[in-house]
Amino acid sequence: MGDRGPKPKGKVKIKWTANFAYAIGLLATDGCLSPDGRHIELTSSDTEQLENFKKCLCLKVKIGFKKGISGRNSSRVQFGDVLFYRFLEGIGLSSAKSLTLSKIEIPDKYFFDFLRGCFDGDGCSYSYWDPRWKSSFMFYMSFASASKDFISWVRKEVKQRIGIIGHLTTTKSTNPYFQIKYAKNEGIKLVREVYKNKGSICLKRKMLKINESLSTIGVSLIRY
Repeated sequence: MGDRGPKPKGKVKIKWTANFAYAIGLLATDGCLSPDGRHIELTSSDTEQLENFKKCLCLKVKIGFKKGISGRNSSRVQFGDVLFYRFLEGIGLSSAKSLTLSKIEIPDKYFFDFLRGCFDGDGCSYSYWDPRWKSSFMFYMSFASASKDFISWVRKEVKQRIGIIGHLTTTKSTNPYFQIKYAKNEGIKLVREVYKNKGSICLKRKMLKINESLSTIGVSLIRY
């Protein structure tokens, strides 16, 4: 049999760590796999997000730009790696992931690192005082996806691990998306797990927002 050419070389070291799992969470929410079977892309308006992604995967590529639908440029990290692309397909990602995403094969040890990446990708937190009740402070931590199967899987995994169930909602629009919301005590319990390890890589502005919200009721959860 003749020589079929050199084997592809990977830019990414495929080894599960907390940082690697976090990067997979970013890709599962904000990432994109090109239909060419080679290129992987993460687009974000937050440069820190992209720098974190590069750090987690030890990527030595420059942050570039792409023109969005609105005509405005956004920042992105794009690179080609056939081996990493195949690995991502093997754990449940695909080039059409926004609608087909379902279960992702994540080692149990790193699930909440993965979930922190998902939160920094398509998650949010918010809080307010509910005027209907005296001294009623509300805190929510939520995750969103266009794939109901994926968001249902996340909800199931969180429940199995720490016993909270959250609340699933759906937007009524042409292109609906799904959210799991964890309110107050459930949200606090989840935050404790997501940010459990001091110094874990994360999007600092989201972490600081949570700290500021919970300090209102004298709860201090995250130490960096």
